[in-house]
Amino acid sequence: MPLDAVCLRALVRELRDGLTGARIDKVQQPARDQIVLTVRGRDRVLLSANPNQPRIQFTRQTRDNPAQPPMFCMLLRKHLVGARIEAVEQPDLERVVTLTLRATDELGETGTRRLVLEAMGRRANLLLLDGEGRILDCLRRVALEGGGERALLPGLFYHLPPPLAKASLLSEPDAALALLDAGGEAEEPVDRWLVAHYAGVSPLVARELVHRACGATDTRFCELDAPRRAALMCEVKSLADRLQHGDFTPTMLLRDGKAADFTYLPITQYGAETAVEPRESFSALLDEFYDLRERQEICARRGKELVRAATTARDRMARKSETLKREYAATQERDQLRLCGDLITANLYRMERGMASLAAENYYEDGQPEVRIPLDPLLTPQQNAAKYYKRYSKAKSAEAHLRGQIAKAEAERAYLESVLQELSLSETEQEFAEIRRELQETGYLRRGREKKEQKRAFAPREYRTSAGLRVLVGRSNAQNDQLTLKRADKRDLWFHAQKIHGSHVILCTLGAEPDERSITEAAALAAYFSQARESANVPVDYTSVKYVKKPAGARPGFVVYETYRTIYVTPDGKNLPPEGGK
Repeated sequence: MPLDAVCLRALVRELRDGLTGARIDKVQQPARDQIVLTVRGRDRVLLSANPNQPRIQFTRQTRDNPAQPPMFCMLLRKHLVGARIEAVEQPDLERVVTLTLRATDELGETGTRRLVLEAMGRRANLLLLDGEGRILDCLRRVALEGGGERALLPGLFYHLPPPLAKASLLSEPDAALALLDAGGEAEEPVDRWLVAHYAGVSPLVARELVHRACGATDTRFCELDAPRRAALMCEVKSLADRLQHGDFTPTMLLRDGKAADFTYLPITQYGAETAVEPRESFSALLDEFYDLRERQEICARRGKELVRAATTARDRMARKSETLKREYAATQERDQLRLCGDLITANLYRMERGMASLAAENYYEDGQPEVRIPLDPLLTPQQNAAKYYKRYSKAKSAEAHLRGQIAKAEAERAYLESVLQELSLSETEQEFAEIRRELQETGYLRRGREKKEQKRAFAPREYRTSAGLRVLVGRSNAQNDQLTLKRADKRDLWFHAQKIHGSHVILCTLGAEPDERSITEAAALAAYFSQARESANVPVDYTSVKYVKKPAGARPGFVVYETYRTIYVTPDGKNLPPEGGK
């Protein structure tokens, strides 16, 4: 669900308790519509104006930042670094949060700044205001909105979005309850009416109120008898009391073990098919809920061009391979060409120039069955025989060449499949940049005019087993080579999902014999970071690094090994060993 105004109110309470009086040390902009504030002595604060997931929260997740910060980030650093947060406020049940800050400018003068997050879906925005309420800048500049009702441009005074014509259970609970007593049209669904007439009531919560009062979520007003109407009034009044007293419970809804939705009160409408679990805080709830969605969005945005290039090249290589296989199959029929040449030569005395075909007995088979051989009427009989012999010779010499071309095409196709697999696992700017360089070096992407910038260290994923042994996981094919062939000790153990694309995994043994549990945990990582992530009982091969070799001229990430063992594991992202590094 999108973050509704009540969940936002619960978040504001969390933020107010943790941020009031705190000092901002850093400002970062990891994505176009995300700002992260590093606050001294507190968790980082994320402000997201993403249209699909606008929110403000404490966050413990680390995000990769671009080498060159955007202009909006530079402006925020100028005004906010060193500022103290004086207040965190939300007007009534609007999806707007304002951070009021006391800042000192470069001349040493103290003034007020306000950072305003409008968490309103596709109109989500983040604005920086001066002490008089003028807009210094915003993430999305709006020249005209709503027929010229509100413009968001630097230099203009900021005004809150026009309030919706809805009743508020927070500021006007009695009037809101009186509105429900009047009710809606007979055939109108009660839950839709609640969403349309009450501020901050989301479709999920409206259905829950109706379900608790009436036993069904699709109840209409004509079905509200006196007991049901009284029960509904009681549920809405209970919600108003909850809002008045700030009685919120961070609640995660899970289906098949995956986060499906979240809210601020226990949900009963879905029954046993949905697990309802509380969380320690709303910020932790949102970190968990948006983690996978955010990574998928990053992959879709940053990896779109790379995925398109790799997919196009893979499909082209697949078509080439199929063409070569058809040509190779044709060479396997070359004995028929030689037979035709032999039969023409044996029947020259019967042939004349201009014949379109020759009917001759096949004396190579029992019974000497008659065969009909097509001829070129423009050629002499001797020339027709020579033509068939030439085609036979060409097919014979082409066989070995085509076999090599097919192997090369299949290897390229497998390599491109492995690139697509690595792209599906990539999460950071560095990972996408590494894969981009790899595709440029292998000729699948052009080298553009890139800005000269210092190449940052790009470490593999790092984990610890239960026994404390380090496990390293490659993030790209190029890093797989670096990790296996150069970084790993020859006594370390190498893991890879069997016969499918995946990352190279190294279990650092320090020259000792690792315990079985560490081997299982490393194998689980190899299965998780492979195409078999969603499978069960995945075979994973493992061997000593000294047995892993790279053929001369092979593409990045391709290795061979002969001495190995196989272990069967079920990958599970929840039960992976804790990550020890980036």
